Amino acid sequence: MKHVVSISLGSSSRDKKTEFKLGDEIILLERIGCDGDEKKARALFAQMDGQVDAFGVGGVELYVRVQHKNYPLRSGLNLVKEVKQTPCTDGRGLKLVIERNVFQMAEPHIRRPIVPRKAMMPLAADRYGMAESLHRAGFDLVFCDLMFGLGIPLPVRGLKQLRLIAALIMPVVGLMPISMLYPTGQSQDENVPKYEKWFNFGPVVAGDFLYIRRHMPLEASGKIIITNTTTPGDVDFLRARGVSHLITSTPRIDGRSFGTNMLEAALIAYAGKGRNLTDAELASLVTELDLKPTVQELNPG
Repeated sequence: MKHVVSISLGSSSRDKKTEFKLGDEIILLERIGCDGDEKKARALFAQMDGQVDAFGVGGVELYVRVQHKNYPLRSGLNLVKEVKQTPCTDGRGLKLVIERNVFQMAEPHIRRPIVPRKAMMPLAADRYGMAESLHRAGFDLVFCDLMFGLGIPLPVRGLKQLRLIAALIMPVVGLMPISMLYPTGQSQDENVPKYEKWFNFGPVVAGDFLYIRRHMPLEASGKIIITNTTTPGDVDFLRARGVSHLITSTPRIDGRSFGTNMLEAALIAYAGKGRNLTDAELASLVTELDLKPTVQELNPG
């Protein structure tokens, strides 16, 4: 049995260990949260190097990928600088491959029209494929990266403007500590409603789940959430807020949708090449293994 481990700066309360069948291969998936402790995460990566088939890097990116441009994040790369043998991924390749058609694959399973065709993404720079999917589906999009990520109350509209903003700010953002950019540790479990106007921009809210969960309003009736990395507790949280549908870009495994870093690590282990996979290789495996989004109706309308 192959073994992949996602070492995350996120909360240890979200830890999980389970088996997942890919084709004829059983993969042991293990998620270890470090509660924001970067020193602990670095030590675990070094300690387990060469002992597992692939690493996922969770709670932080190694690079933010906007279209075909990769912007490095120093705080993420520092975690894996001592890894010499085991392939490690933050899931950005699979994220782009699997999310660029996520809405097109999910919409047939939603039994009501989605009107108006408007969507908000709290953080879009690291989910460019998802943004592309919604753009092709005719959505009027607003990206709130500057608001939720940096506290700058300026919306970003359209993919062209998103690429421009990323090119301008990512070289600086990439030098910032992760604590300034992303909820880690126990803060991932807190809900502090914020920017409610933009949550109510349209019926769809899409992107990174931890940003969505942390800032979602108390009332979100009828919303369609397109995201990933959700536990059964997260599903209960969304249902209680009135969310209509939850779409996760990866299959649910033993009750939860793991992050793309974990699933890409599983695909690396399954392929058995001892290295990270190209976009083309990932796309081929996604098709071969029939990996599809999961659509859950939480509150029938």
